[in-house]
Amino acid sequence: MFLPNGLSHTRNLPGIRVGRAILHPGSLFALLLAAVAALLIWWGLNRPAFIPGYQGPIGGLAFSPFRQGQSPETGVFPSRSNVRADLHLAAGMTHQIRTYTVAGVQGDIPELARGLPLSITLGAWLDRHPDANAAEIARLIAIANANPNVEAVMVGNETILRQDLTPAELIADIRQVKKAVHVPVSTAEPWHVWLHHPELAQAVDFITVHLLPYWEGLPIADALAFTQEKLAAVEAAFPGKRVVIGEIGWPSNGVTIGSAIASRINQADFLRRFFRIARRQHLDYFVMEAFDQPWKTSFEGRAAGYWGMLTLGRHSKWPLTGPVWEHPDWPRWAGSAIAAGVLFAWLLLWRRPDLRWPGKVLIAGTSELLAATLAAVIQAMATKYLSLSAAGVWGVLIAGQALLLFLVLADSFAIAETLYSRRFRRRYRPLPAAAGAVLPKVSLHVPICNEPPQMVRQTLDALARLDYPDFEVLVVDNNTMDPGLWEPIAEHCARLGPRFRFFHLGRWPGFKAGALNFALRETAPDAAIIGVLDSDYVVSPDWLKAMVPAFADPKVGFTQSPQDYRDNDGSLFKRLMFWEYAGFFHLGMVTRNERNAIIQHGTMTLIRRTAIEHAGGWAEWCITEDSELGLSLMQAGWKSVYAEESFGRGLMPDDFAAYRRQRCRWAYGAMRITRAHCRALLSPFDRTLTLGQRWHFLTGWLPWFGDGLGLLFLLMGLVWSVGLIVAPMRIEFPIVLFMLPSLGLFAFKLVELLVLYRSRVPCRLADRLGAAAAGLALSHTIGKAVLKGLVTNRAPFLRTPKMKEAPALVQGLAMAREEFFLLLLTWTAMIGVGTVHDLATWEVKLWCLILFTQSLPYLAAVSISVLAALPAPRPLMAPVPVPVPALLAEPGARLASGD
Repeated sequence: MFLPNGLSHTRNLPGIRVGRAILHPGSLFALLLAAVAALLIWWGLNRPAFIPGYQGPIGGLAFSPFRQGQSPETGVFPSRSNVRADLHLAAGMTHQIRTYTVAGVQGDIPELARGLPLSITLGAWLDRHPDANAAEIARLIAIANANPNVEAVMVGNETILRQDLTPAELIADIRQVKKAVHVPVSTAEPWHVWLHHPELAQAVDFITVHLLPYWEGLPIADALAFTQEKLAAVEAAFPGKRVVIGEIGWPSNGVTIGSAIASRINQADFLRRFFRIARRQHLDYFVMEAFDQPWKTSFEGRAAGYWGMLTLGRHSKWPLTGPVWEHPDWPRWAGSAIAAGVLFAWLLLWRRPDLRWPGKVLIAGTSELLAATLAAVIQAMATKYLSLSAAGVWGVLIAGQALLLFLVLADSFAIAETLYSRRFRRRYRPLPAAAGAVLPKVSLHVPICNEPPQMVRQTLDALARLDYPDFEVLVVDNNTMDPGLWEPIAEHCARLGPRFRFFHLGRWPGFKAGALNFALRETAPDAAIIGVLDSDYVVSPDWLKAMVPAFADPKVGFTQSPQDYRDNDGSLFKRLMFWEYAGFFHLGMVTRNERNAIIQHGTMTLIRRTAIEHAGGWAEWCITEDSELGLSLMQAGWKSVYAEESFGRGLMPDDFAAYRRQRCRWAYGAMRITRAHCRALLSPFDRTLTLGQRWHFLTGWLPWFGDGLGLLFLLMGLVWSVGLIVAPMRIEFPIVLFMLPSLGLFAFKLVELLVLYRSRVPCRLADRLGAAAAGLALSHTIGKAVLKGLVTNRAPFLRTPKMKEAPALVQGLAMAREEFFLLLLTWTAMIGVGTVHDLATWEVKLWCLILFTQSLPYLAAVSISVLAALPAPRPLMAPVPVPVPALLAEPGARLASGD
């Protein structure tokens, strides 16, 4: 029986202090278990690598002195004091360095290195600009001749590889320099350039070869063998010629190329082992490089900024001896993430001590997963060298990931409440009023617009059969210009007697809300309860007798019964819709009811007249005036009552276009409501809504925000894919941590729906999957509606057609033409990326998997649109007793407003 305070009798559980945040012992255990598990996972993922150490000096370092915010591309160069400090650091690590240009302050390096135990191989940068090359060579010669610590000069670096000069042009420049200086002269190229151009080797005093197995896509285990093999090949091709390794190394960060993985541990592994080989074989070499140089990423890719043995901030990445960690500061990140996860879980669990232990573990574990994933993404950002604009982009992406992860947490809480609650405290069990009880008069309002007369007549006939002593029915027709539609209804109302009053308004502002406000003004003065019913609903005779007694509690402002449907007539399309609709009303609304946070709908609802009048009536500015009224009543302090029992059944949309328009209206209206009531929903200083009400309204609509975000992510992904196809060497894949959450959310939502449906909905697996496909098919429509609703104020009221004839197959495809176009684009991008990159790395495969996942809503939309276009039986117009399960499951929390 419904208690006056809206609560079932519940005894206090151990460990709870009423009104205080004291946790149940089981909740404490769940938090501790999840925290320990998270710590073990952090530790397992961050175990150190034990690599043979190296003691001794480094043979040589490639030296570029640019620091944060400095780049030759922007003309911002390091100061002389910066360069001098870097030279001191280099002198503590090696006895020789090589440079790449004599432009600007880099030409002062020999002078600044005087007095330090450093010999210098001085470089000149050559490109496709003859005048600049001539000036560079002239300064190279002058500096080399003026500084005795210059022991060799390098004329150009990978000039042939870049095809900036021909071999003949480069050889001419080399000969010019050889005539003007008194030190050995060389140029630097990768190993294969030397083998392909033996004439170049004849022109230099010694060969400078670059051996960078990372760019060759080799696994770290094969990298050193590769360098020795190619070094031996160059030495064998030019016997008697001195060979210097001009660049050798491995990046600590960057994209995966083939089997080559850029990481701090791999960098330490490669160089430590190389140093031991080089000392044993007396190799002459320069490590690529002394300091990270992120300015290079603009033309060489992300890895180009991470070849340094020291970071951009001049800190050592790893020691030459001892264990090496990929993330040396992981304990700090782990501690912060675990503490945040405990806090998230505590905020949820202290209010639900009655959950059984699996539910508590689910919430605690999901909270730790959310916090750990966010921490990992932020940690990855912290290891990157980002400009202010890049940091802003990362911030937006992280905020998007946080929203997706929060959706997982909210869904986990919903699963826990649904499957593991010990009791429902506010469940309303409709019972007929006691014999002799005085029941208030009810005024039932039925707004219609261009509706088929035969359908409305069925609705009115069912109302005439209501077993209730005192009620009236106001039928308000607005914006119907065809007399053939409204006149038969007016005549039928006259035949039904004085309880039924008909109003034809013609052109009338405010859409459905305008008609309902008119009905409110025409309501009988002695009516205390207002009922609203859609024109296609056939109600049970006991509806009012069962629901009106709830208003015996003077704090109850409105009641709501489920939206149910009677035309599940064998059509597969209608069957999918039926199960997609069902879950929200028989699961989502049940959990919302526990916190007095149900969504009011524009049908099967009863409202206390004083409550709606104090609220100012129906909001004509809002396309979902029903949900807006319910939220306003809650802000005013009224209670709501939800009954799980179905008392009326309507008709579902006849085609995919109508189905989509209906959901578009709901989503657009939800965004307008969120904007209008943002203070009540978000401000900590506004106490008109309880925390539970805020939670359900925000988390109930967050999946729709997720669809809007998903649409933006799809468009970004398509643009990014174009770059990956057109410029595969310049455009890199996003980091894996940004790709995984979207895949995880999709998988979690699917598992969530299947689990809940299996637990609560007596339908087959095919029906569960069909409900998932039906909800998925609306993702694009919802996403567009959300984005529009956040920035616009008006949208046309799109009435949902009920009895439209099924369209032809071609029309079915045309209904989803936008989704079909995006489906083709996404699959084209997926195939293009996979083809250009040969599915060679996990990054490529993961990106293609994400594109495929993003295409599924569009595939579902096209498939269901075609399915809806296939010939199907006509809807059953007579009331059909459809058994309604006591508890059904929520299909992605997508249903948010009345029909």
